[in-house]
Amino acid sequence: PVRDYSTATAWYERLLGNPPSFLPNEVEAVWELAEHRYVFIEVRPEHAGHASHTVFVGDFDERMSQILERGLQPAERETYSNGVRKAIFRDPDGNELAFGGGPA
Repeated sequence: PVRDYSTATAWYERLLGNPPSFLPNEVEAVWELAEHRYVFIEVRPEHAGHASHTVFVGDFDERMSQILERGLQPAERETYSNGVRKAIFRDPDGNELAFGGGPA
């Protein structure tokens, strides 16, 4: 859930590296992360900032490099005792979308 459609759409385009896959209506935008795997935003100001998702990817280092090139920095980075890494990004409303990946 987001407050401002234009601001959120632009931020997610930078994070995910492409425009939405489709726009179901004037308050939603949907990105396909992989076949049959989606993330979407929806204008719901009363709920904005309360989402938290982690997506595990096989290309963690490459994906982080691409996101950094697009000018976004993770709000937090974590490395767990088993070597799994996580980069947490927060959109303008405070929603968290994190990427996780295996050891370097």
